[in-house]
Amino acid sequence: MRSRFNRGVAAALIVAALPAQSFATEPFAKVGTYALQFLKIGVSARGSGMGGAFTAISNDATATYWNPAGMVDITRTDVSLSYTWWPADIKLNYAAGAFTLPFVPGTWGVSARALTMDPQVVRTVFLPEGTGEEFDAGDMSFGLSYAKFFTDKFSSGATVHFIHSGLAEKSVNAFAFDFGLIYRIGLWGMRLGMMIQSLGSEVDFDDRSSKMPTMFKVAMAATPYSQGVNSLQGVFEFAHPSDNQERINLGAEYGFNQFFFLRGGYNVNTDSEGLSAGMGLRIDTSQTSDLTFDYAWSGYEFLGDVHRISLAFTY
Repeated sequence: MRSRFNRGVAAALIVAALPAQSFATEPFAKVGTYALQFLKIGVSARGSGMGGAFTAISNDATATYWNPAGMVDITRTDVSLSYTWWPADIKLNYAAGAFTLPFVPGTWGVSARALTMDPQVVRTVFLPEGTGEEFDAGDMSFGLSYAKFFTDKFSSGATVHFIHSGLAEKSVNAFAFDFGLIYRIGLWGMRLGMMIQSLGSEVDFDDRSSKMPTMFKVAMAATPYSQGVNSLQGVFEFAHPSDNQERINLGAEYGFNQFFFLRGGYNVNTDSEGLSAGMGLRIDTSQTSDLTFDYAWSGYEFLGDVHRISLAFTY
């Protein structure tokens, strides 16, 4: 028991030390040089309301995006739908489901997302007001996830994505992979999470190759207060994007009687994203099913506000 505790404390110290070492290097930010940026947009209201610090505590169908290793905490079928109002009249739709299969160990998940916008006017140098034609642009992906407990404290999961991106008459298809781990320390509900997101080959538009926006995340979560019907959970997350500088995501969630939730988050070392906040309601629809509604707001300074809503049904 003592050796497990010591290993957990040592791992927590390593996680806490990573950001300080990484920020000290101040690497060059490769902003705008990688493709398929929609893969980095947070898909659900709960996780986004906590500043995107969800790698260590993902435990619902949206774990197919945040960290598939968290799907093992799902004991029933969970279906989630999310809608995001992104800047510049861009919308992001996301749907996911997580479930178990008889006689097959582990938890399975499926997901789909689509980034859409209204048709745009075709303009040229000689016709800047428009040619009378329009074009479409958008991205979509479909994912298959699997997660499994390897010990009573350690789980891992993976997701494979098929991605389609289109711009006018041009389009490209690609595959990407996510891989995640979660280790449950036990003390104060502490959990360590790790995630490698959007790992894949280069994509080619007009004979110009661009890399995927691969992201590495490591996080630590704890529940320092849980008394009666009240609970408070906090998350510290370090993220290393391949096309930008390292950042820190901080998040917290207060829960009352597993019915009402308040959330807040803050992003450190980002260009525009800062504060975020959200709330949630969970309603028991029967003895074995419940309905959850979540809302999140995120501030992006000069880009404006981003709003998200999510609806989940568990049965």
